[in-house]
Amino acid sequence: MNTPVLPGVPPATLRGRDLVKSFRSGRVETPILRGLSLEVLPGELTLISGPSGCGKSTLLASLSGLQRPDAGEVDALGESLWSLDERALERFRLRHTGFVFQGFNLFGALSAVEQVMLPLGALGLSRTEGRERALAALDEVGLAARSTLRPGEMSGGEKQRVAIARALAKRPQLLFADEPTSALDAVNGQMVIDLLHRLARSHGAAVLCVSHDPRVVAHADRVLHMEDGRLLDDTRPGASEG
Repeated sequence: MNTPVLPGVPPATLRGRDLVKSFRSGRVETPILRGLSLEVLPGELTLISGPSGCGKSTLLASLSGLQRPDAGEVDALGESLWSLDERALERFRLRHTGFVFQGFNLFGALSAVEQVMLPLGALGLSRTEGRERALAALDEVGLAARSTLRPGEMSGGEKQRVAIARALAKRPQLLFADEPTSALDAVNGQMVIDLLHRLARSHGAAVLCVSHDPRVVAHADRVLHMEDGRLLDDTRPGASEG
């Protein structure tokens, strides 16, 4: 069921409807998503929280076009995501989505600016344009002075900020983050959370973050609590403030 658009509230950038996903091991089938529906708004950091194994990462993968659900629909930026063929799906992810993962996914031989430039050539930018945009993205995450360093010369927090800059440089309307703080200490984890929240606000992107890190809750515009393949709560932590 669609949520009505209220005055002053932007329409949802991302919708999942009646999503179902199970995994089979031999003759045993384990349900992961149980008819789950949700909507995600632009300009907000939306957190999906819940215990390990509740289906958070599977939900993120289904909504982002990385893993096909067994049933249900995903509408992203007006596209019926799982109606696209594989090539169109890859093109959609390249043009409209950014990803930030727990493991950074950086290449050991490339400098920070080269990491960020990597997807920009596929978007049709020249090397000069790509470098300019990559440097601007690194500056936005506070790493302009570290642009020539390789991953082996960076801290965990810096690596994650490079990963965020790489996603940001594409100027995506959808940004997906899967446990982005779990490998970081308190200071760097806080920095990454602040950055994701600021990016949602300043770029108008819909940022969907999966995490069991309690620090994220305080900075999220909206928290969806998930257990056993279902959404149990939909809250706005700051709604009662001011």
